[in-house]
Amino acid sequence: MSADATLLLQSDKAGVRTLTLNRPDARNALSVALVQQLTERFQAAHKDTSVHVVVLAGNGPAFCAGHDLKEMRAHNEPAWTLALFQACSDLMLTMTRIRQPIIARVHGIATAAGCQLVATADLAIASSTATFATPGVNIGLFCSTPMVALSRAVGRKKAMEMLLTGRAIGAAEAETIGLINSAVSPDQLDETVADLAGGIAAKSPKVLALGKRAFYEQIDQSLIDAYGTASAVMAKNMLEPDAHEGIDAFLAKRKPTWKSL
Repeated sequence: MSADATLLLQSDKAGVRTLTLNRPDARNALSVALVQQLTERFQAAHKDTSVHVVVLAGNGPAFCAGHDLKEMRAHNEPAWTLALFQACSDLMLTMTRIRQPIIARVHGIATAAGCQLVATADLAIASSTATFATPGVNIGLFCSTPMVALSRAVGRKKAMEMLLTGRAIGAAEAETIGLINSAVSPDQLDETVADLAGGIAAKSPKVLALGKRAFYEQIDQSLIDAYGTASAVMAKNMLEPDAHEGIDAFLAKRKPTWKSL
C-alpha cells in the first residue's frame, strides 16, 4: 500500500466500512497514490467477510474534484499518462466487481473523475447543496473516461449535455436524471446514508454478492442473453441455504438468520 495512509481514512461499524477521501485542501483530487489506495482498499473489503456494505465519502468541503491536474501537468510522459488513466479505469472496474454494494456519500462538488466515482457507485446519496459536472471540455480535456460511467448511469442526451457543455448540475437535477438515488438536506445526509447502508447490510451478504455480479453481467447484454444470465442466477440462488432460510422465515413470519453471515 502507498506510504501515506492518511490519504484515505477507514472506519468499520456494524458491517459497514466507510472509506473517506482525505485530501481536503486539494478537494480530494485523485492523485496516483490515492487511486492506488482506493483500489487496494476496495479489493481488501471484497475479501473481508465482516464487511457487507462500503460507503465512499470525502473529507473537507468537497466529495472529489477529479484527477490531480497539478500532478498530471508535472508528467508529460505518454507512458505515465496512459498508466494513470488505466489505473483509474481499473479502480472503477474494481468498484463494480467487489461483492459488496458501494454507496457514494456526496457533498460539495463531484466533478470529472469525482463524478465518475458517483456514477460508478452502486448507489449514491447526495446533499441537496452538492453539484456534479464533467467540465473537462472547459480546459481542453474531454472527460472521456468519466463518460463511460456517466453514459451508463443517465440517459444519452443528458450525458452528452454534461460532457459537451461542462455545465454543473445541482443535486435535484442529478436525482431527476438518475445520477444519484436521492438528494437530502445537508443535516440529513449522514443519517440517510447510515439508514440505507444499515438496511442493506442486514441482508444476506452472499445473495447481495450474487445479485450485484449478475446485475453488471447482464446490463450490457442483449435482451435474450440477459434473460439467460438472470435465469441461471435465479436457479443458482434458489439452491442457496440463505434462500431456503429466507423463504422459510417469510412463511413462518419470523426474522431470517442468514447462514452466510
